[in-house]
Amino acid sequence: MSRLPEPADMSHAMLIGVLMHLGGSYEMPASALEIDALGTPDGAFHAIELLSLEDGRVRLSVMPRPPGDAAGLEIRSGE
Repeated sequence: MSRLPEPADMSHAMLIGVLMHLGGSYEMPASALEIDALGTPDGAFHAIELLSLEDGRVRLSVMPRPPGDAAGLEIRSGE
């Protein structure tokens, strides 16, 4: 069984995938990158969820990261 990518690599890949899907760029307010929005300067207080949907699409979500320092990836199927 192949190993999942490291969380930082996966979050980078997800960002690139979203931007490419949107035509390569996306405009948002600068406040979206402030520490209050990200949790920390590197966004370390957020976790990423990748959910495989039945129609072949995927849902990408960010949510508060669980307590502790055990970052990881959780890939779910359903909905």
